[in-house]
Amino acid sequence: MIVNPAPTGWQIIYQQAHAQLAMQLAWHWPPFLPASRWVDLLSAIAQHDHEQEDWHGRGGHYGLTPAGAPADFTQKEFSLAQATGVLAAARFQGRWRSLLTAMHLSCLYEGLRGSSTEITAFLDELKSRQQQWRRALKVTKAEAESAYALLHWSDRLSLILCRQELPEMGRRLEIYQGPDGRRYTLRRPQPEGPVIIEPWPFASAEVEVTVEVTTLHRLQFRDDADLATALHEAPIEELRWELRPGD
Repeated sequence: MIVNPAPTGWQIIYQQAHAQLAMQLAWHWPPFLPASRWVDLLSAIAQHDHEQEDWHGRGGHYGLTPAGAPADFTQKEFSLAQATGVLAAARFQGRWRSLLTAMHLSCLYEGLRGSSTEITAFLDELKSRQQQWRRALKVTKAEAESAYALLHWSDRLSLILCRQELPEMGRRLEIYQGPDGRRYTLRRPQPEGPVIIEPWPFASAEVEVTVEVTTLHRLQFRDDADLATALHEAPIEELRWELRPGD
């Protein structure tokens, strides 16, 4: 979950919903791959945060902090089971989708190399598989990295929006390098106004994206089952952002 403070409790965005927002952002890019690979790239973006651990309804405290608040994903330890599950699910959708997913997992978790024998073996497998898939698909490393850059760029922008990280007072914030090699920034001149992206990457003159959010009107929960019940009963709203090019 992505957990943001709200005036009376917490604002919750599921990580799968964040991934769906990332796919919305990528969909607005002018396609730069053959149709089948473009679809697989969008699929990889939409599903890059799937296979989350199923804690809902349990009596434990996996979804909570020690203080009983909903736990943001940044407060949870790396799950080898979740990462392995993401890669396993991707394999059922083909080698190109698998390659992009493996690249993302390597990007996220390479820094954990050496922390355990199991994690290091998993990271080694990711690198080996990437090389095998590139050869089988006749894709160069540069071509794969260009496609993956869109996944990373979209993921980063989605997280900025979902985690309320838009800078104040119109200050600029770098998003990431796009698949075209250019560095992209954003700013929001007015608190509730459009988000300005420079340079403008999308095919349309302006873009609107959305994500669903659940608001909890409590600060603490007894256990996972209590949190799951509250999430099920809480109202769902839709957050919207208008994205525009600079002047």
